[in-house]
Amino acid sequence: MPFMILLGSIIIGSCHSQQEADLIITNTTIYTVDEEFSVQEAMAVKEGKILAVGTDRAIRQAYRADQVISLDGKYVYPGFIDAHCHFLNYGRNLQHADLTGTGSFEEILEILQGHHKKHPSSWIIGRGWDQNDWPVKEPPTRKELDRLFPDTPVLITRIDGHAALANRKALEMAGITGKTEVDGGEVITRNGVPTGVLIDNAISLVSRMLPRPGKEETARALLNAQEDCLAVGLTSVHEAGLGREEVETIDSLQNAGKLKMRIYVMLNPSEVNFERFIRRGPYQTDRLNVRSIKLFCDGALGSRGALLLEPYSDDPGNHGLLVSDIYELERLCREAYKYNYQVCTHAIGDSANRLMLNLYGKILEGPNDRRWRIEHAQIIHPEDFDLFGKYHIIPSIQTTHATSDMYWAEDRLGPERMKGAYAFKQLLEQNGWLPNGSDFPVEHINPLFGFYAGVARKDHEGYPPEGFQTENALTREQALRAMTVWAAKAAFEEDKKGSLVPGKWADFVVLDQDLMNTPIDSTWQARVLMTWIAGEQVFRAE
Repeated sequence: MPFMILLGSIIIGSCHSQQEADLIITNTTIYTVDEEFSVQEAMAVKEGKILAVGTDRAIRQAYRADQVISLDGKYVYPGFIDAHCHFLNYGRNLQHADLTGTGSFEEILEILQGHHKKHPSSWIIGRGWDQNDWPVKEPPTRKELDRLFPDTPVLITRIDGHAALANRKALEMAGITGKTEVDGGEVITRNGVPTGVLIDNAISLVSRMLPRPGKEETARALLNAQEDCLAVGLTSVHEAGLGREEVETIDSLQNAGKLKMRIYVMLNPSEVNFERFIRRGPYQTDRLNVRSIKLFCDGALGSRGALLLEPYSDDPGNHGLLVSDIYELERLCREAYKYNYQVCTHAIGDSANRLMLNLYGKILEGPNDRRWRIEHAQIIHPEDFDLFGKYHIIPSIQTTHATSDMYWAEDRLGPERMKGAYAFKQLLEQNGWLPNGSDFPVEHINPLFGFYAGVARKDHEGYPPEGFQTENALTREQALRAMTVWAAKAAFEEDKKGSLVPGKWADFVVLDQDLMNTPIDSTWQARVLMTWIAGEQVFRAE
């Protein structure tokens, strides 16, 4: 057994001088992630919240509990928070063909055939391909999909969600031809015929044809996603884009005690969401917080949809895509401001970031505590970094994007623009803090991968040996804060969670490694032994 559980009240000294607790954690190293980044040995919990942290001796003298757990020298951290992910879609994707890590289109075809044989359905859906990982680094065409699945519609989405491949059956169902045009997207053609590749808003022409998931299917996806999240130490997530019915399903599952995860919701900017939530002000319970909207400015770098000030270095004449009307973006931002909702906008290219920084600034005008966010903030022009600090705009980063993109990003941008790409330290300096997420299922769900990527700036094989653009690496303390208390702050929740101090929720994770002192190259392999939410053990390793 890696740790020992002792049941029965532990009474040391006079019982009259001791306070009652529900749980005492002892014999451990606790990284509280408080303002001083103090390290303690023990913790007392009552009614789901932290009573005190301190030395073993001090906690045992001051408190008694029916449940006392000795962690045998293991390491305790605040529950990890993913500041940007797609929690529900991750759960839904567990039912679809997993195409991540595939080394060729031929491998994808084998996976799709096997998946459809095992899980026959009216549609074949998959996600995760990335042509940058293939010998021929070009998007595939629908030719082989048409041959293998002539009567079944197929839609397989790229890893970033900003490009997809559809077969002829799916294109016909959506009414897509070589003459189809769509604002903020593109139907790729060859000799006037669709190749099957759809970019950004063009994907919705097909995806809207998919069977709509029912409440039971949505609930199942949420609970499946929770199971995987708890196993990697996540206790909270920022869900980047939901509709009314999906939020209501989350709320009902949480009220029923089935969904333990704390979820900060960014709403899709639909009229239904404005009527149900936004115009009524923020909605908050102990586990659900609805007070932000998710907007899109551009596409993604991998699919050449990120909006750039100058053309792509490997695609002259292409500046990327503005996927939303600028006047509509301003209208939505102003209405969100009116009802005290946070705005979180997807912006990857330097042109998209400049556009949104200036639009935010036009509305915010100066210093403020609205905490409006730029999601990704991936490529910033040197002249625009100070706008984050000037208007107190939060760069919401994903450190694993840097180590996923580093193999080909310079091909897209050229060496000069790379200086302002994945510049996490420079972004951190603008406000003194920033949140880190993963964007899963775009990246792996494990938050320790993000910790390692932010500090080491390497992949899991240790490449490059010297690290990727290490001038913008985070320190270990900064990386841990970005996935705990700073992530909580990005959701206006720093007074409730994110650090292990009295009065906050007892959300914590137990690891077998000391992330602050073990060799950095081993930190991504740290094992989660326990996950706790509100003083309740919700995961324990076998």
